[in-house]
Parts: sequence; C-alpha cells; structure tokens
Amino acid sequence: MKKWLFAILFGSALVLGACGGDDDGADSGGNGDGGETTEASAAEEVYQQNCSACHGADLSGGAGKDLTAIGSKYSAEEIEEIIHEGIGTMQPQNVDPEDAETLANWLAEKK
Repeated sequence: MKKWLFAILFGSALVLGACGGDDDGADSGGNGDGGETTEASAAEEVYQQNCSACHGADLSGGAGKDLTAIGSKYSAEEIEEIIHEGIGTMQPQNVDPEDAETLANWLAEKK
C-alpha cells in the first residue's frame, strides 16, 4: 500500500513539474520588435523590487494607491518625478534614474 501511494505521489509530482515551469523566452509576446517586450520586462522587474510591497504585485494597491490606471492621471515625466520626489504619504524612492524612467514610461501606459 505504501509503495502504491508513493508511486502515485511521485508520478503526480513529475506530471505537475513537467506541465508547470518557467518558459524563459519561449514566446517574446511582442510584435517582432523585441525592444518593447524587453523594456516592459525590465520595468516589471523594477516595479516588483521597489513598488509592489505597497502598491501590490498586480498594481491594485494596498498600503499604496492603486496604479492600474495611473497613466490616465499622470504623464511619464510626472510619474518619474513622483518616484524621485514622493507625493502625499509616499516617500521619495531610491531608484536608479534610468530604471525610474523605464518604470515611469511603463506605468504611464496603464490607462
């Protein structure tokens, strides 16, 4: 009985491991440009490292404001300024200027 149960669990783990996983670069998801996808990926990484703790992993908010439609309220330049200067209860963020620009451009597209 134990061998049978172990075989079922082990087989299930193998099947789930094969079905899941990370498809690194399997689909660029872009229009052949590659640049936009790379920039969006870089912006998402910067967001996850610096912003998601307050604004949520999916931009939906939490301790910080909802950013799902932030681009309809602020331009990329304004968002970049907010990142560096802060606004309301948000403190200025210590983000590399190039990363802040990439992040601001990405967030400005959220409308």
